[in-house]
Amino acid sequence: MDTEIRIKRVLPATITRVYDAWTRAELLMQWYCPNPRLDLKVRADVRVGGEYVVEMGPHVVRGTYLEVAPPHRLVFSWRWDGTDDEPTRVEVELSEVAEGTRMVLTHTAFANAEDASNHRIAWDPELDRLADLLASVDAG
Repeated sequence: MDTEIRIKRVLPATITRVYDAWTRAELLMQWYCPNPRLDLKVRADVRVGGEYVVEMGPHVVRGTYLEVAPPHRLVFSWRWDGTDDEPTRVEVELSEVAEGTRMVLTHTAFANAEDASNHRIAWDPELDRLADLLASVDAG
């Protein structure tokens, strides 16, 4: 098993709306947690060197924005509070396609395959919630 995750999705929205959903705290708070029952708080200073903090109930992840290239690319470090793990790296690449926006999410630098698998299990429902949010915004 691999120590990185690569997820490809076509999202039903413009590239600008998808990028906004990744970078605006008020939109992140609507989808950026695999369990919608957890209280979600997001702070994001989206600029190179800026930091973010996501509180998902008792779980807190934080990192630093490494690349910010609107509306096509966003790269940030990812580290859970309360662990000694080295930070991992998340890359979000966006491109326009006829059906909306193609998103490629790559999450790398996991210590082992089990950690990568656990994160994959969490990313899938989060990205489903993102797609639902974008579809409802476009429908409205």
